[in-house]
Amino acid sequence: MDATVEQSKNLSDSILSYVFFTFIGYFIIGLSLAVLPIFINKSLGFSMLIAGVVISLQYVMTFLMRAYSGKVIDSKGPKPAVLASMISFSFTGLVLILAYYFRFSPVVSLLFLIITRFFTGCAEGMIGASPINWAIMTFGEKHTAKIISYNGIACYGALALGASLGVVIVKNFSFYGLGILIILLGLIGFFLARTKDNRTGKQAGEEQKSFWNVLGKVAPFGLCLALGGLGFATISTFITLYYDYYHWQNGAMCLSVFGILFVTGRLVFSNAINRFGGINVAIVSLAVETLGLTIITLSYHPYFALIGAGITGLGFSLIFPALGVMAMKTVPSSNQGSALAGYGLFIDISLGITGPLIGSVADVFGLPYIFPFSIGIVMLGLVLAYYLKVNQSK
Repeated sequence: MDATVEQSKNLSDSILSYVFFTFIGYFIIGLSLAVLPIFINKSLGFSMLIAGVVISLQYVMTFLMRAYSGKVIDSKGPKPAVLASMISFSFTGLVLILAYYFRFSPVVSLLFLIITRFFTGCAEGMIGASPINWAIMTFGEKHTAKIISYNGIACYGALALGASLGVVIVKNFSFYGLGILIILLGLIGFFLARTKDNRTGKQAGEEQKSFWNVLGKVAPFGLCLALGGLGFATISTFITLYYDYYHWQNGAMCLSVFGILFVTGRLVFSNAINRFGGINVAIVSLAVETLGLTIITLSYHPYFALIGAGITGLGFSLIFPALGVMAMKTVPSSNQGSALAGYGLFIDISLGITGPLIGSVADVFGLPYIFPFSIGIVMLGLVLAYYLKVNQSK
């Protein structure tokens, strides 16, 4: 028994050495997540719609980079994609410094922020599926669920931690300090990635399908993911403005509580997908996410909103791996890089449309209506998940 536990611990530690690159990437993304909307809206004087659009430009670029990233992973291995990602992240820190330097010229500052979001999206597109595939190619497909779960913990844990820390850094060291930290983190990730051996999943004689063919295979699961992802995206993009609207303090805490419960869900229910099946776990997860968003909607005090954010994080925690494991089963191993990249496209779409979509809802109807709208979208995901379950059993 002790030997088995030791082997499991060694495996977990080894997997973490790969998903650490995901942590670095999404920690960098999180650093500006809570501070940029307020900077654009309050300091530069642009509308909430503009703030939402600028934030979402990152996900547009991520969307465009997914296909290329999947092709690089399948043909050359994940290491080149990780290296390119880390360099792009460092560059975003440099441009962020320029954006803050020109803050007294709002249009110029906004243009630099747009450039920053594009390069952040490029970096995210390259890092999105790379560490997962790197770990799967190293440890084998039988550990796919665990690897995806650990990667998600790294991703959303980093987002939550980065969002809270970003507020503190900007408050004490301005965006100059934030930009310098981003540059250094990208360089650290780059040099760490250089020390690891590259891998490829290509097998001799195995047919390699086109990215678009693979995308069609994973699309039903990806669409369900996208609908569920809008709840998280609404919190991550607009919760600080939502708190400001009600004159509540510490809106970024919602991102931290979301992240804590997200990580807790991944750790406590790590075997649920193998025991109950991906689609069943996805259905329960979407229902819990809907409950969390409903609590935020009905909250009359920031503490209740924190509870709602936590329950939303708990619900969202297993949606990606639950549906991801099923998506991966639809393609051969030689196309798993493209499968994960294609599947990840849908969360990019979700995050990408949330800014302008929810920003428009806020501008037209008011901020109190953004979470009821999100509830409706997530419930559509719940209906689709149930449809996939029924269709699967036929």
